[in-house]
Amino acid sequence: MSATAESVPAATARAGRGPAARRVVRRRGERGRAASVALHATLIVAALIAVFPVAWILFVSFGPKTAWQDPGQVLRHPGLGNYVRVLTATDFPKWLGNSLLVSGSTTVLGVLISASAGYAISRMRFPGHRQLMWTFLITQMFPVAVLMVPLYNLLAALGLIDSFVGLVLTYCTISVPFSAWMLKGYFDTIPKDIDEAGRMDGLTPFGTFWRLVLPLARPGLAVTAFYSFLTAWAEVAYASQFLSNDHYTLAVGLRTFTSELRADWALLTAASVIVTIPAAGVFLLVQRHLVAGLTAGGTKS
Repeated sequence: MSATAESVPAATARAGRGPAARRVVRRRGERGRAASVALHATLIVAALIAVFPVAWILFVSFGPKTAWQDPGQVLRHPGLGNYVRVLTATDFPKWLGNSLLVSGSTTVLGVLISASAGYAISRMRFPGHRQLMWTFLITQMFPVAVLMVPLYNLLAALGLIDSFVGLVLTYCTISVPFSAWMLKGYFDTIPKDIDEAGRMDGLTPFGTFWRLVLPLARPGLAVTAFYSFLTAWAEVAYASQFLSNDHYTLAVGLRTFTSELRADWALLTAASVIVTIPAAGVFLLVQRHLVAGLTAGGTKS
C-alpha cells in the first residue's frame, strides 16, 4: 500500500519533466524577453523621433548663418554668435519682457477665476450651475478664426486693442473654461467635511475656500497654472491681430525673422532655444504636481 502510494508522486514527477512542464507560465501583465525587447526598442525609436527636431535646432543654433544647409559648419565653426545677435541686435529682449508680462498675468488671473468658478460649481447649487459648466465646454468648440472678429470688435469697443490688458482677457477666454472644468473635478475629490469644519470655526465661504480648500488643491492649481502659462506663451493668432510692433510678444516677434523670400535660420534657431527656457522653468516648478492634478481632475466631473 505504501509502495503504491509512493509510486504515484514519482510517476507524476517523471511526467512533469516532459515538454509541457517546461513551458513557462507567466502572470497576468508579465512580458516575455522578446516582447520586452521589442517594446523598449519601439519606445527608444519614438523618443528619438520626438527629440530629434529639438536637438537639431539646438545643434544648428551654434553654427553660422548657412549651417542649416551644411550642418558640418557647426562642427568646424561652433560659437554663440547667433545668441549674441538675438539678444543685442534685435528687439528680442523687449518681446521677452512682453511675453513674460502677458503670460504671468494670464496665469494669475486665469487660475483665480477658474478656481473660484470650479469651487462654486463643485460646492454650491445655484440656478444655472450645470448650464454654466456646459457653456464653458461649448466655448472650447469654436475655432480661433470664428472668434477672431467678435473678440476684435469687443476689444475695440472697450478701447483695449493694442494693449496687454485686452490680450490677457482674450487668453483667459481660452484657459479659464478648461481650467474650471478640471478644477471642478479636483474639488469634487476634496471631502465636504472640510467646508463644514471651516463654517463651524466661523469662516465665511470665501475664507473656507481660500484658507482650507485651496491649499489642498495645489496639484490641480499647478496643472491649470501650467496650462494657462503655455496658452499665453505660445499663442500667435490673437497676438498678431490685436497688437502692434511696440507690444509684440515672442511668438509674434519671431515672425519678423522671416520674409516672403527667405528666413534667417540663425536667428530663428537661437531665439527658439531661448524661448523654451521660461516654459521649461515653469514646468520644473510644477512637474511634481502635474500627474496628481491631471488624474484627480479627470476622475470626477
